[in-house]
Amino acid sequence: MSLAPGPADPAGTSRNTSATIQPNILRYLVVIADERGVDLRPLLTQMGLDETVMRSAALRVSYRQGSAVIRRALELTRDERLGLKVGAAQHLTAWGLLGFALMADDTLQHAIETGVKYQNLSGAMVVWSAGVGDEDDAFVLRADLPDPAMDPAVASFLSEEAFASVITLSRLAVDPAFAPRAVEFSFPPPRQPDLYGALFRCPVRFGAPANRMVIDASWARTPMPGRDPVSYTSTLEMLDGQMASRRDQQDLLEVLEISVAQSLPVVPSFGEQARRHATSERTLRRRLAGCGTTYEALVEGVRRERVEQLLLRPELTLRDITRRAGFSDERALRRAVRRWHGTSPVQLRERMLRGVRHTE
Repeated sequence: MSLAPGPADPAGTSRNTSATIQPNILRYLVVIADERGVDLRPLLTQMGLDETVMRSAALRVSYRQGSAVIRRALELTRDERLGLKVGAAQHLTAWGLLGFALMADDTLQHAIETGVKYQNLSGAMVVWSAGVGDEDDAFVLRADLPDPAMDPAVASFLSEEAFASVITLSRLAVDPAFAPRAVEFSFPPPRQPDLYGALFRCPVRFGAPANRMVIDASWARTPMPGRDPVSYTSTLEMLDGQMASRRDQQDLLEVLEISVAQSLPVVPSFGEQARRHATSERTLRRRLAGCGTTYEALVEGVRRERVEQLLLRPELTLRDITRRAGFSDERALRRAVRRWHGTSPVQLRERMLRGVRHTE
């Protein structure tokens, strides 16, 4: 079987988890959490994502921000199948131009392939790939995690949300009777497997080597009801322009993040970064705003990742971590960890080490 790598990395390697994405999943997550009586808005506001910002079409959030909100939502709702519900609540209109392109596409298979090609514009938090299988010409859609070491609960959420959204959008756009031949998840069997069968309407396997959805050729070749070659082609031209802009933005963010990470515990000033890029502070600030972020938020993200990496090393004291991550004192470290995870560094370390032992 040949699966095309996602566009985030032409070599087919894992997506960079420092990238920024559209917050579609978070928007739907807020709605589903509301239905469970859980208000995620204070958490989003704490992370600089208030309601006004969340309504912005230009908003991008980091994988770290997205993962943190998902993790906290799972803790607050105590709903292990939250990913299924978020995926089942979605609509193509949330994908903007990409959603319109999919509706104007030729067949379901081609629409999915278009979605894979432009996945960086959809707000996806998994790495999609697709291709024709070795048997019966079945069409196979695969969802890999951007980071194999991701929190298991967040990983399960993202896998569930990914396939639940594909099922829901296919039924809305093509036929309510749509069902794949099989769905496979890499995580262990859940306590309520019946929920999966009810949603997917096909055999569901757990503990599989990869997250996959197998679609019969007859469904894959189903024409899209709204297909329109002219509209499809013109929309792709606009999507290509957006992709080029996203690549430029991502290059900037990666260069800045690497610069900060290599400089820790000292953080380069914003003025110093502007000089390194041979530009003015005003221009660099404007470019970061176009990426949906700020230098301060970028530095915080790098520091957060560094702290999480250091906490996984039991031989390091909190004093060591404070110094290596560039905090003024342990009190500042504790405040930051409380802001990111809602817990203390000691408790977070225990939780992370338990997760590592669980996956070994």
